[in-house]
Amino acid sequence: MELTEILRHVDHTLLKQTATQDEIKALCADAVRFHTASVCVPPCYVRLAAGQCAGIVKVCTVVGFPNGNNTPAAKVFEAREALANGADEIDTVINVGWLKDKRYSDVLEELKELKAACGDKVLKVIIETCLLTEEEKIKMCEIVTASGADYIKTSTGFSTGGATFADVRLFREHVGPGVKIKAAGGIQSLEDAETFLQLGADRLGTSRIVALAKQAQA
Repeated sequence: MELTEILRHVDHTLLKQTATQDEIKALCADAVRFHTASVCVPPCYVRLAAGQCAGIVKVCTVVGFPNGNNTPAAKVFEAREALANGADEIDTVINVGWLKDKRYSDVLEELKELKAACGDKVLKVIIETCLLTEEEKIKMCEIVTASGADYIKTSTGFSTGGATFADVRLFREHVGPGVKIKAAGGIQSLEDAETFLQLGADRLGTSRIVALAKQAQA
């Protein structure tokens, strides 16, 4: 698989707490240069990123991040504000505690509210696979499909583990036909990125792939 094709599926990401304005500007410049799918930035930098990317690259941000246990109303407010500031895509974290309590209807209703707030903009649902059993992962494939969300996503990158090949395979087997897959967290090599895409992922949340592209150009 060509590097340019891999880059086309990358959400070029910088979500660390210490991210500065200059780092976000550099992130956006690299995303435009290498034609990534999007930049994924903290909510406070959405307006800046939208200006820097100038419609060339999509702007993604996070909601209820990284723990997911904000109230639904708070998540909806975050999403609406991000969209008003220029976000094209929203990555939200599920309430893992609700899932473990088997409050499936509450998890579903929250996602439906978020998708309604997003409208025709993209909603990705982070289920934090490293914290879930296989049964819970399969249940979330069902819930995400029923919610109308656009993507199911493996991980925040801020918990105990990231994307695995096994989880992407599991998603592919259990999500509905309208749901795409995003693998995120710990993607370090072009080989891994290509494997995730071959297994059925449509997006990759990482900063490493652009760094490797820059090394290749150098």
